[in-house]
Formats: sequence, structure tokens, C-alpha cells
Amino acid sequence: MQQPTRIAPSILSADFAKLGEEVRAVDAAGADYIHVDVMDGHFVPNLTIGPAVVKALRPHSKKVFDVHLMISPVDPYLEEFANAGADIITAHPEAGAHTHRTIQEIKRLGKKAGVSLNPATHPSAVDYLLGDVDLILVMSVNPGFGGQKFIRSQLEKLRVLRQRIDQLDRPIDLEVDGGINIDTAPEAIAAGADVLVAGTATFAGGAGQYAANIAKLRGDD
Repeated sequence: MQQPTRIAPSILSADFAKLGEEVRAVDAAGADYIHVDVMDGHFVPNLTIGPAVVKALRPHSKKVFDVHLMISPVDPYLEEFANAGADIITAHPEAGAHTHRTIQEIKRLGKKAGVSLNPATHPSAVDYLLGDVDLILVMSVNPGFGGQKFIRSQLEKLRVLRQRIDQLDRPIDLEVDGGINIDTAPEAIAAGADVLVAGTATFAGGAGQYAANIAKLRGDD
């Protein structure tokens, strides 16, 4: 069953000069998760942050730290991010030779495990993982940069995954990331997404606007 809509602001769009303050601000504004995009300049064409930044941010919020690892190989870094304070760790099937092993290692570390599907990755990539994962992340842009345009073909992928999740008797977050704004958010929710990652749309207008931005994305007004 589709769960209530939750908003996960991506700190990739925050002001990095005052990152702790930004995390506190979106927490106070009603964010459900804090989404942390980790990029290595290899798996994706950009370089962002590592576990030291996650650890530094952890005292600034008690909300779920939703850490999306866009790095390859991913397995050698799982423990570092777990120890830094990640609550959910999400990896890509293409980022390691054995996705099931990656998921099992995340669980062994005491964290929730997610798998992320790039726009060209078929939904069947999660067929034999549904009994183990806690989150499926559908990338509605090609990963690597914020501010990209929503790829509409991913709505059908969300619908397919929603059906598969609903056939199971366990809660799995169906998350979508990329090009989410007040126009695309309702479409993503209608297609089955229940966690929306939004960077630009959340952080637009400064801290005084964050609560209104989050409410609009959630559909509260």
C-alpha cells in the first residue's frame, strides 16, 4: 500500500557554506528525510561529499539521513557511511558485482537498504531484491547534477514498481529523485511514489520559504 507522501530535501541544492544551518532549517520546515547525494566523479560525472560531511551534519538533525551512494565500487565505503550516521543507504546495481551482497552488508551494518534505478535501468533489476530492500529509488534524471528536467518515461517505471511493491506484505519506500517540483510532484505521487527528493524546489527562496515549499510539494495546499 502506498504510504503517506514524505519529502526528502536534497542538500545538494543547499548553501554549502552553511550546510549545518541549512539542514536545521529544512528539518524545522517539515522535511521528513534529509537526502544526501554522494558522488565520486567516476560512477557519475560530479564530485560531492564523503562520510566526514555526513558525520559533521548528523548532530544537526534527528530526521532520517537518506544517503544515496552514486559511487563505484560501493561496497568498500558502506561501513564508513553507516558509522557516519546514515539511516538509509542506497546503492545502484551497476555500482558493484553483487547487488544482493551489497544489500545484505547494509542490513548487517544495522541500516535500511535501498536500491536505485537509473533512467535506463529496467524495473526487473529489483525482482529478486524485493524481499530484502527497504527503499527503491527511481532516478527521474540521469544522476550527477541537480536542476535537471524530469524524464517523463520514469512515471511508467513508478507505476510498475508500485504494483510490485503492493503485492508484498511489507513496507518499501518508493522514492523518486530528479526534476521534482510543484508540477511534477503530483504526477509522481499519482504514479505511486511516496517519497519525493527535491533539491532546487525545496531550497528556492531561502530559509523563510522552506516550509511553504515543502508543503506545496507534499500537496498540503
